Amino acid sequence: MSPERTIAYRRVIQTLAELGPSKLQSAEQERVRFAADTLIFSADLYGDEPAQDALADTEQLCRALVESGRWEQVTAQRLADDVRSCGPGVVFELEAA
Repeated sequence: MSPERTIAYRRVIQTLAELGPSKLQSAEQERVRFAADTLIFSADLYGDEPAQDALADTEQLCRALVESGRWEQVTAQRLADDVRSCGPGVVFELEAA
């Protein structure tokens, strides 16, 4: 687990604490928390179907929040980005020439 992932997880939890009670229903908060928890413990996003599903669910929730007018696009995008950043990044392997 990298420091960047830990910081992203902290941002997600902080967002839920600040906005959650007034802007998210408890079931929605749980969905976001579940996704962040699942991603933070994932070693390989592309080989981890539950992590992929949790991320997709959060992204769908963020789209629904914007479409319903409950959240601004920038806020929803920031949360989706932070949740995604809880997971492992793409590792590029360089081949020797």
